[in-house]
Amino acid sequence: MKFVTKAHRNGDIILNEERYASIYKELTDVILGISDADIQTRHESKYSKKMSLSYAINDLLKERFIEKGWLKEAPIFQQEGYMKEKKWRLDFAKDSVSIEVAFNHGEAIAWNLLKPVLASEMNHVKKAVQTEVGVVICTTKKLKIAGAFDSAVGEFEKVCRYLIPLNNVLTVPMMIIGLEAPTSFKVVKNKINGRNVGSIVPLL
Repeated sequence: MKFVTKAHRNGDIILNEERYASIYKELTDVILGISDADIQTRHESKYSKKMSLSYAINDLLKERFIEKGWLKEAPIFQQEGYMKEKKWRLDFAKDSVSIEVAFNHGEAIAWNLLKPVLASEMNHVKKAVQTEVGVVICTTKKLKIAGAFDSAVGEFEKVCRYLIPLNNVLTVPMMIIGLEAPTSFKVVKNKINGRNVGSIVPLL
């Protein structure tokens, strides 16, 4: 998949430093390694009853990050009462880099951005993960449309707008990654047996 990026607090410069360069390349290689064919096959084989491509893309990212040794659903805190609750977990973590895959409602944008900050700063609750750089992966507006994502999903362009008013709160360097739409197909919404499903339609 192709993608666009937006750096926050020099996240781009830091991720290209020697200590982070290899892990950032690994991260981007995972994304670039997901082809249109991979997405179409996963959608049709596993999520054909779902409307959007978000399920297939999320599944492929999860599978491939795990293959590369990333810890999935990494707890931010080590203290009991926090570790088991999903809202206090990062989607993926490796070394001191954390990843949030943000295909959820636009109202969750601030929380998705805040989680890497919680994992980076000193806190009264004992840490399980110590983040130095955060990465947020989200859909661009084009993928949101072509992939039949729910209209309420927060897209890359909106996430970037949040960085300005939240600048003083988001103290950790970050890279926002917006996934681009497939170039060979789009998803068209159909109603089957009273249920909305997404059908793959090739682009001419």
